[in-house]
Amino acid sequence: MSAFQAPGILPCQSIDALIAQGAITSATPFDADQVQPASLDLRLAGRCWRVRASFLPRHGTVRDRIAEVAMHELDLTRGAVLERGCVYIAELQERLKLPAGVSARANPKSSSGRVDVFVRLLSDYGDTFDDVREGYDGPIYIEIAPQTFSVLVRAGTRLNQLRLKVGTPERLRTMSVSVDLTGEIAGFRGRRHAGVVDLDHVDGHDPRDFWEPLIPRNGQLLLDPGEFYILASKGAVEIPVMEAAEMTPIDPSVGEFRVHYAGFFDPGFGTDEAHGKGSKGVLEVRSHETPFILEDDQTVARLVYEPLTERPSRLYGDLGSHYQRQGLKLSKHFKVWGE
Repeated sequence: MSAFQAPGILPCQSIDALIAQGAITSATPFDADQVQPASLDLRLAGRCWRVRASFLPRHGTVRDRIAEVAMHELDLTRGAVLERGCVYIAELQERLKLPAGVSARANPKSSSGRVDVFVRLLSDYGDTFDDVREGYDGPIYIEIAPQTFSVLVRAGTRLNQLRLKVGTPERLRTMSVSVDLTGEIAGFRGRRHAGVVDLDHVDGHDPRDFWEPLIPRNGQLLLDPGEFYILASKGAVEIPVMEAAEMTPIDPSVGEFRVHYAGFFDPGFGTDEAHGKGSKGVLEVRSHETPFILEDDQTVARLVYEPLTERPSRLYGDLGSHYQRQGLKLSKHFKVWGE
């Protein structure tokens, strides 16, 4: 990848080039909408294992470690329910053979985070989750841990996405993200004993069966330990076309909660150029050990902006999006609240 002089996130045309060069391959043909403006959606393959514990394969391959901790195997070609409170490892269809100077980082897709499915990428001999070292040559896997809802998945389901980068991109700026608790409905809390969410069924679930609306009092919400919440950012989020961003949790000393499983924002999100002006960030919030009173306009996360190596040939929403121009919005699996 010597053509890239400055460090940065690779745009879609560079990801397409890596696919054409064989640096990213797949067990099946790539989907037409799989390459996003600055990321690549990853797809489940046919095999998945229920495991007794999560792990990092620091001294071996993921497959060897699965053999040590697997409880039973599931066939995803037939579809399978992954039960909440359990941990699974699944093969991904994509395989990497990264060129020198190119590394990668994965994050849950927004739709995964919004149904409280905790996912992390694993690579052979990896000593961290989600990060793929420069020049990595091998298979990739995904750890899946549904927290609130049991979910139905199958081969081809997309739960996470991969961002490829050259060198160590500069942090252009960091912006604080605060929460909006002014609406008549300020957010939603997941129902603990709901049914199964089919992660490939868009607009296919009645939200009332899975979510409880939250009515704020005096601009405040009380977060209960162990519960999962969907809230919205106070201000609009905008990702310029030559940049990408990742939402990161705030310092835990600011509050006893974690925000935002899904961290990638592609270039063009919330911009006028991509017809998304005014889009808000949707926040996935889980309270920890103690009850916590969240106040309107309280800072809950940080948005870290990084440069692209060049302008992407398409922007967020060009291939269609469920989340451009969003306000407070549940995942794409649910019908619009109140309809």
